[in-house]
Amino acid sequence: MSEQSIAESPGTRAYVILSAIFAGAIVAANLIGTKVIPLFTIGGFQFTSSVGIFLFPLTFLVTDIIAEVYGPKATRAVITGTLVVLVIVLAVTAFATVLPPADRFAEQNEAYLGIFRSSLRILLASIVAFVLSQYHDVWAFTFWKNATKGRFLWLRNNASTVVSQLIDTVVFMLIAFWGSTERFTLAFVMTSMIPPYYFIKILTSLLDTPFVYLGVNLLRKAGVGSPPSPATGKASPENTAPSPAATPV
Repeated sequence: MSEQSIAESPGTRAYVILSAIFAGAIVAANLIGTKVIPLFTIGGFQFTSSVGIFLFPLTFLVTDIIAEVYGPKATRAVITGTLVVLVIVLAVTAFATVLPPADRFAEQNEAYLGIFRSSLRILLASIVAFVLSQYHDVWAFTFWKNATKGRFLWLRNNASTVVSQLIDTVVFMLIAFWGSTERFTLAFVMTSMIPPYYFIKILTSLLDTPFVYLGVNLLRKAGVGSPPSPATGKASPENTAPSPAATPV
């Protein structure tokens, strides 16, 4: 298959677009994640969360679609690629904060440092939580797919995400916020931040199930992937991840 035909194939285009959405959502959530917003108040107690909460459910939606259509190897490739992007962003952000400001930027430099040095901790927390939760999600999704012999997409979509989101939430919140200020005590993070954050992520994960079906069905109608075999729970190998271009001799 020529490089041009591979680039024009629906499978490759969809894989690249989904990968870009995944990486973009992860990076954006980390860059804006230093801002904490109120969610709701119960009995005079305010539950808060990072604004990044609105993007992270999208990442699990995308990986579940990729895992269902392209398989676990292709999904892990996307996760690994995004991990590299996060490390690069962390390194560049750290470097930018130690460079001296120009005279005309000197007055804004403290505000700049306040934002992006906080982002460094957010990025570090995100990298650790990202690795643990996303690789677990792929493993759990594949486990449930094989256990149910390819049936019940809704089950593996939600069963994998529920635990993965818990891992992501607890690890991220503890590393990102615990002890960052006097307000963010262990008790505050565990009771005021993790429960509502996790609740909303699970709620959005449950609501995204129709979109997982929609994405998978659209890709299969376009000729990408194939329904899993009832006997093995696995899709046909020739219809999973996009094939690489042949190396010219």
